[in-house]
Amino acid sequence: MAVAKKMSDFIERSSWIRKMFEEGARLKQEYGAENVFDFSLGNPDLPPPEPLQEALQKEAARRDQGIHGYMPNGGYPYVRKKVAEQVGREQGIQLSESDMIMTCGAAGALNVVMKSILDPGDEVIILSPYFVEYNFYIDNHGGVPVIVRTADDFSLDLGAIEESMTARTKAIIINSPNNPSGQIYTAEELEKLGQLLTKKSGQNGTTIYLISDEPYRNIVFDGMKVPGTLSAYKNAIVVSSYSKELSLAGERIGYLAMHPEIAAKEELVGALTLANRILGFVNAPALMQRVIADVQGVSVDNSVYADRREKFRTILAQAGYTFVLPKGAFYFFPESPLEDDARFVDILKEEKILAVPGRGFGSPGYFRLSFCVEDWVIEGAARGFARAMEAARSA
Repeated sequence: MAVAKKMSDFIERSSWIRKMFEEGARLKQEYGAENVFDFSLGNPDLPPPEPLQEALQKEAARRDQGIHGYMPNGGYPYVRKKVAEQVGREQGIQLSESDMIMTCGAAGALNVVMKSILDPGDEVIILSPYFVEYNFYIDNHGGVPVIVRTADDFSLDLGAIEESMTARTKAIIINSPNNPSGQIYTAEELEKLGQLLTKKSGQNGTTIYLISDEPYRNIVFDGMKVPGTLSAYKNAIVVSSYSKELSLAGERIGYLAMHPEIAAKEELVGALTLANRILGFVNAPALMQRVIADVQGVSVDNSVYADRREKFRTILAQAGYTFVLPKGAFYFFPESPLEDDARFVDILKEEKILAVPGRGFGSPGYFRLSFCVEDWVIEGAARGFARAMEAARSA
């Protein structure tokens, strides 16, 4: 076999989003893009904010000697300082440049963290529904993913988390606002989770890290606020990117931030910095580091996503779907009217509607719909959603 067996298995496990993307391309070619309603990808479609465009033009025009050369592997110190100030405000804790590392997106940050903390066989808890690639990032560095269900409304089930913990538990990854459910964990939930991790770390004589993946932090609705993870637990690391709030998914720019009093900080910073280099990232893109330093606190117009959520909410409710209204991010995660979520997604596909089965996110019985699409896509799918529900009820 030319490809590693593990990679062949991974391709099969990660195939749902890729499969729906390919189906979308086929259907658009066959029926015309205007007749296909593609909700499969979480690819931000809003233009970057004007301050970002201006900062990009300014930085691209610079002719300084060495401007595109290497910098410290953790990123430009002045950029880390500016990002630390903003992240500190969001997290409710004072941070400095020594608490930050600039990374190639949140995915790069997660791999840097996993490389730095995991020994072979260490366990990392992930909560379903989850971003499917967490499994692969953990495996990349010898870890073992342990999947724990959330509550019916996708909030934290602390009892289930505690039951899943063993002497090999090294970390838990949380994602709030969550992809795909849109749930936001409350300050009380985070505080109780921090207390649980403190207790278990003491019992096991280890450090259990809380890793919070927060690329949707500033995509929230109804005046919601995302509480700070770093202020809830000392051994916490936040990873994030500017992919969603600045519509920069393809530019691969993000960061990781750690609590200033995290255990063995000097050693951990050394490991994280080295991992950033030896994983092949070397450093976060120089140009984009300088650009985002000038636009801290800037975000896309969130009201556009809020309006789309309301359109989708009305269409799904009128067609009889059951769902938890997303508080953040840009996804709906309704219950499938059929027990077999993949079969129902096929029914939607007959209506030229593209969705992703919940099993792709570790939650069979649901399906994901992305609303980072133009309004006409949502509006044009209304009759198809209604017909698909009728077909499921008569199946």
